[in-house]
Amino acid sequence: MDALRAELGSSDPLPAAVALPPIPAPPARIYVARPSGDASAFAVQSAKHTTALLGIGHVGTRYATDVVLQFQAELAVAHAAVGAELDAGWPESNGFVALKSRVTAHREFLLRPDLGRRLDDDSLAVVRSRCTKNVDVQIVVADGLSAVACMQTGKALHDAVVRACERRGLSVGTPVCARFARVWLEDEIGQEVNAKVAMILLGERPGLGTGDGLSAYVVFGPRLGNTDGDRNMISNIHARGIVPEAAAERLAALAQAMITQQTSGVLLDLGKLGEVAGGRGYREPQVRQKLVSQ
Repeated sequence: MDALRAELGSSDPLPAAVALPPIPAPPARIYVARPSGDASAFAVQSAKHTTALLGIGHVGTRYATDVVLQFQAELAVAHAAVGAELDAGWPESNGFVALKSRVTAHREFLLRPDLGRRLDDDSLAVVRSRCTKNVDVQIVVADGLSAVACMQTGKALHDAVVRACERRGLSVGTPVCARFARVWLEDEIGQEVNAKVAMILLGERPGLGTGDGLSAYVVFGPRLGNTDGDRNMISNIHARGIVPEAAAERLAALAQAMITQQTSGVLLDLGKLGEVAGGRGYREPQVRQKLVSQ
């Protein structure tokens, strides 16, 4: 075996080792590239006035770890908002007449939107017996897809809209709050009280970082059979979006315009409602809440 190894060259001296270039030590942390310079000036300025994730930087072709963790945390907030239920005693304790759709459980509410568009028999009887009839505007506060938003901002927005409507000389109906409600529930309620305009303020479908937003849908001549094309809406009503007082002025202006023009939805002439569009320019600086840290 020794002779065989020698014949194969195993006893030959090894070649000289090749000198390797110096390899720098890895950094303690890879920092996210933040926007700077003229090329990113727009992102730098815009990021100061929105809670959207602008100018978040990247690591190669991927988001930075802290950004991914923020996404996951905000998604968890959205899931929690959808899963929350409006407490049965919340409406009465906040001065509302309590109503309920034909939905019997929260899971059914998520799976059967059609049942959330009609009142159950008991609630229909309550509307007919306790609610003021022949009003200009009937407001409905509802849980929708975020009971969190309803309980957090619903009362404040309702009261602000009432004040804004009354300043315009519009009469407002009995305060009502509906559980397991979808948007079209406003049609049945508005039809029963013979309101000129129905307005539902309900928790909107949560997005990243906005599990507490309300949407307002407004319709002229509420009746069963109306479609989304018959409505106008304002979304993102919350402390970091359109604040309730500002939203209330726009909603009251919409209601008044609908009564004046005798229509709503795609047929409403929004060109005559400059005040509804709001002011121009940047809003006040916003701070996005950081839910995780590294």
